[in-house]
Amino acid sequence: MQETSTEFGKYSVLMSVYAKDKSEYLKQSIDSMLDQTIPPDQFVLVKDGLINSEIDSLINQYVREFPDLFTVVTLKENHGLGVALDEGIKYCKNELIARMDSDDISLPDRCAKELKLFKNNPRLSIVSGNIGEFENDLQNIVSIRKVPELHRDIVKRMRIRSAFNHPAVMYRKSDVIRCGGYGKLRRKQDHVLFSHMLHNDCRGYNIQDIILLFRADRDSVRRKKCWGNCRDYIKAQMILFKRNECNVIDLCYVVLSQIVVFIIPYRIYKALVMAFFREGIRT
Repeated sequence: MQETSTEFGKYSVLMSVYAKDKSEYLKQSIDSMLDQTIPPDQFVLVKDGLINSEIDSLINQYVREFPDLFTVVTLKENHGLGVALDEGIKYCKNELIARMDSDDISLPDRCAKELKLFKNNPRLSIVSGNIGEFENDLQNIVSIRKVPELHRDIVKRMRIRSAFNHPAVMYRKSDVIRCGGYGKLRRKQDHVLFSHMLHNDCRGYNIQDIILLFRADRDSVRRKKCWGNCRDYIKAQMILFKRNECNVIDLCYVVLSQIVVFIIPYRIYKALVMAFFREGIRT
């Protein structure tokens, strides 16, 4: 049973799509937001460069079915997630924005839980929560990506890695804009933005329940180990260091750890991720 968005406040969904997205996954993702117990009253969808005809057809189908809900923003060239989201934010009509990726699945009460927190605590600027990582099908949840609950622990974690699960974030539009938005980084843009927000009087909270299912295949783990990802992690940390949002020890830790990540064999890296950064639930 759906509630009305006016009980806790209205919100916009913000999603970016690009050429490599799969239409099947995109449909599941969009439907999971349309099926929220408190549905959005706006869905901003950014086309980040040219997309394939199958995805374009699917988007047009949603626009025809929900003409008053969808706002489609088209970028002529692919600029990366950060630039696409910054552009999309301009079109969001509500103060509260729920981020959503084009291949993940939000649980039905995700946004209701986030909206309630914003209603009960007007000082909050960023809310996210734990996410379940699945392989192949939704019933095959293999791990939980946990994030710290309280603001003080979030700030501490943010010094070396993001303390929010970006695909499950809801935030205040005005605070994101005030703190400069995502910027032009192609990776780790959320870490840079959220760190800056926390150092500019924004408060965060993480729900300790699983509120989103994340598609985690073998390739997603391998992408974390590629040099491009490691390099951009170091670049992001350098930005934090220059803004005095972390110290030299934090910077050295990230630089050394990313070099190690790139060098060590894949199987060792995956074992370390499961041991230190995930809560495994395999039986």
